[in-house]
Amino acid sequence: MSRRTVIAGVALADTSSAATNPYGLIAQAGSRALAEAGLTKDQIDGLASTGQGTMAPVEVAEYLGLRPRWIDSTTVGGASWEVMVAHAADAIAAGHADVVLVTYGSTARSDLRGGLRTANLDWGSRGPSQWEVPYGHTLISKYAMAARRHMHEYGTTIEQLAEVAVSARANAKDNPEAAYRDPITVDEVLSGRMIADPFTKLHCCIRSDGAAAVVLVAEDRIADLPGKPVWVLGSGEALSHVSMSQWEDMTTGPAAVSGPLAFQRAGVTPEDIDVCEIYDAFTSMLLISMEDLGFCKKGEGGPFVADGRLRLGGALPTNTDGGGLSACHPGQRGLFLVVEAVRQLRGESGPRQVPDARLACVSGTGGWFCSSGTLILGADGP
Repeated sequence: MSRRTVIAGVALADTSSAATNPYGLIAQAGSRALAEAGLTKDQIDGLASTGQGTMAPVEVAEYLGLRPRWIDSTTVGGASWEVMVAHAADAIAAGHADVVLVTYGSTARSDLRGGLRTANLDWGSRGPSQWEVPYGHTLISKYAMAARRHMHEYGTTIEQLAEVAVSARANAKDNPEAAYRDPITVDEVLSGRMIADPFTKLHCCIRSDGAAAVVLVAEDRIADLPGKPVWVLGSGEALSHVSMSQWEDMTTGPAAVSGPLAFQRAGVTPEDIDVCEIYDAFTSMLLISMEDLGFCKKGEGGPFVADGRLRLGGALPTNTDGGGLSACHPGQRGLFLVVEAVRQLRGESGPRQVPDARLACVSGTGGWFCSSGTLILGADGP
């Protein structure tokens, strides 16, 4: 068998300052996505999930009352969801599943406020991490080092990085689901509290609760769908490093591999893309990813983002919901990128809609540029 895959339903869960638990949020998002696809949970035969408990897909399946015959729990950080969507598309193409639910939920913000976790994730000290943990080398400090290296190598300025945060907030303005919608300026970003040089607070993603769900189906079900399908046209995935000492070039991430693969397999180029949804845990993360994906040459990311290009109405609207810097970031954001891209390609984004959006690039990043998953989604079939 060789069937194409379409996204039939997407949804987010409701969030508040005190969400109940991640499983409840997953159930709400999953139910909404299924309803949008015109399906019931009894028709799900594939499940992809990670981030909960000891055996993520098993626990999620039990909570939702599912008994899938195809499962995936790929765990590579924020890129997990793009990778799992790609794997689900492969499974559907091979006939191993017909309807796959991809889902994620987290109460990271509520857990922090309730004292159930600390602000910094504990990655442990086994394996390669043992050589870095004693020196207090946190996740954010690793991104900060990469940002400084890019600034040193290519002359990228702190103002250019700040524009990424300003653009994200501008895009969040008309998103009622965004956590922060008030406009900010470059000066406000620069004058904020220092977190890890060169990052002040607004250079860093927010912390939120949230859940997302995506339903993928085989193309032979399109006639039965109540809504407009979005096609999975191409994908790519890649790994880079765990130890910073093993990162060959701190200005280049694994999207430099996953991006070209996805574009090649979709038969399109970066110049064809109408809208981007790119992981932005930190401002430099997005800038470097844009270079790696081929939207500009290496070292030219600073000028590329500095002229409002990423904003709604700009040359390449990016993170149209406000991204992880303004909309939501509940621990891992990869699946939320897919939801926003689908809504844009369906023309369902209201005042933040990108006119005539037909092709979207979705790219997730995991760890500290440790992994990457890139998807090319289309409003039209191949």
